[in-house]
Formats: sequence, structure tokens, C-alpha cells
Amino acid sequence: MKTYFLAILCLCYAFAKAQSEKTYKVHTIAFYNVENLFDTENDPVTFDDDRTPNGKDHWTEEIYQDKVKKMAGVIAEIGQEVANNAPALIGLAEVENRKTVEDLANNAQLLDKDYGIAHFDSPDRRGIDVALLYQKSLFKPTNISKHELIIYDNEDRDKRRFTRDQLLVSGLLDGEKIHVIVNHWPSRSGGEARSRAKRIAAAELNIKLIDSLQSNDPYAKIITMGDLNDDPTSPSVKKTMKAQGKREKVKDQGLFNPMESMYKKGLGTLAYRDGWNLFDQIIVSEPLIRKDFNSYRFYKAGIHNKNYLSNPKGRYKGYPYRSFANGGYTGGYSDHFPVYIYLIKEVK
Repeated sequence: MKTYFLAILCLCYAFAKAQSEKTYKVHTIAFYNVENLFDTENDPVTFDDDRTPNGKDHWTEEIYQDKVKKMAGVIAEIGQEVANNAPALIGLAEVENRKTVEDLANNAQLLDKDYGIAHFDSPDRRGIDVALLYQKSLFKPTNISKHELIIYDNEDRDKRRFTRDQLLVSGLLDGEKIHVIVNHWPSRSGGEARSRAKRIAAAELNIKLIDSLQSNDPYAKIITMGDLNDDPTSPSVKKTMKAQGKREKVKDQGLFNPMESMYKKGLGTLAYRDGWNLFDQIIVSEPLIRKDFNSYRFYKAGIHNKNYLSNPKGRYKGYPYRSFANGGYTGGYSDHFPVYIYLIKEVK
């Protein structure tokens, strides 16, 4: 097992009275919507007919393997600049099934990380799920569970809309208890306002899980991440979850959203109609932003938006370089940029 350290010179937060040279252990926690990572098999239960060799999208094994290779390459480099390692934990959205996650973890670019997998099939009608990859040498899961989001059609209140479950993984990161929730909230199909209630319901389920963890342990270190299909200032995040964008506003058992300040600066993880959204977020509970670093604490957050992940030309130049557009495979990556945070602990 390799151990990775971060030497941070003159680490200084606003609350520090003096600067000093210290050494920290660091881990990257990340999230990536991998944009429809479907295998080539036709699943009779879900609507994946288009993503087959004979389907409308002509989704061949060669294309699938290229997509897997590209996703694995991106994951392998997230956090490398600081942690000198791929993410200890990475949540995924838009994976079709466990096979696609296994193919990703077993790609040559990630194989030496020996990722374990937390995944359940969800009832989503498109057949897409969430999952969590964890480096087995760094994280030991103690409990893995899925939590169903029950929502209904706007017009027909008796008609259920099947969507993604929320995945809760609890475990030990270098011996410290950490809880991770992986989300992919309902889309804005039909318009943001008309679909808003569905995402508020997702936020309510998320808070229910967080409250349950905090009732068992008021000091629980919780990380909730995912493609929320809402921005940090949207009602679901800001009002329902009460996630704060400033550390000083976070109360006991409250939540801190480091993505809010990025969003207010105009940064985003996906683009639509010449505007940026920051749907991909990582939110942490109050114990992770405390001032001492005797145990793992939040250090900083970022968007992994390397130049090669952006569309190089044309009308959508600068947008995330999606892998499928205009009815064909582009050779790109995803229509979302990955996001990440660093957790650090002082080495005494």
C-alpha cells in the first residue's frame, strides 16, 4: 500500500494567526457524470435499444471501449497534481450497470488502483445508475445501501416517474469514519420550473439520509455529491438542504457547499444555450470544515476542466467535449466536467 503526502508551504487560512511549514496527508474525493456509459448489450428491461450496434446510435464495441478508455484516463489524472494519486473515492453518474463500472475499473489506466465498486441497479427508465469507486487500500466500506426516490408525474399524480436511487456508502478512510452519498437528481425535462418539485423531493431525501447519520453521530463526516441538475443557488440546494457557500455561515450539523463561490464567479461544469451551470457539486458536513487538521478536513474544491476536455472548435467551442452529438460518436469525453475536493490531515 502506497501512502501519499502533500507538502504545503505556508498554508494559511483566514483564521490562521501565523504561517508555518507543515506536511499533510491528502486524498482526492471526486465526482464525474460520464455521459451515458452504456455497454453494447440490449437490456430488455430498459430503454437502451439505441445504444446497441444495430440501434440508432450504432453503439459498437469499438466505440464503447474507446469511451471506457477515455473515462478511465480522465479519472486517473484527477487530483494527480496535488495528491500524486487518482481519487481515493469517485462517484459516478450515468453508468448503465455494474459491468460498465467493472470495465472502467479494470481499464489498464486504473487497474493498479485496485478500485472496489459500490453499485445497485436503479429503477430509472433509461437504465442509468450511480456508483462509487473506492481504492481498496485506502477505504474500507462498512455499509452500502440504496435509497429510492419516489416521485410522480406533474399532470398525473398517480403515475410514478422512475429515477435514480441515492447511494449511501459508509466506511473508513485511513481508519476515519466517512459517509458518502452519490446522487443524480431528476432532470429539468419540461423546464426548470415545472420539474423543480422533483429535485426538491430529491433534496428532501438527501437531507433525510444526512439527518439519520447525524442522529447516530452528531459529528459525522458526510460528503454528498452528484449531478444535482440544479445550481448551488437553486431552491433545492440553498433552501431545502440549506447548504451554505460561506464557511462562517455553517452551523452545527450544517452543510458547506464550496461550489457556490465558483458558480458566482461564472464557472460551471456544463453549458447550455451560451450559459454555464454548475450541476455537479460536492457538499460537506460541518465537521469537515473545522480549523484543526488532526483528522481529515476539507482543504479546497475544484473543477477538473483541462483543455482537452473542452470542445476544440465550432459553435460549441469551449463547452465540455461530449462523446455523442448530432447522432454520432464524436470521440469526445462527457458533456460534464468532473469535480473534486481534497481532504487533508496533518502529519505529526
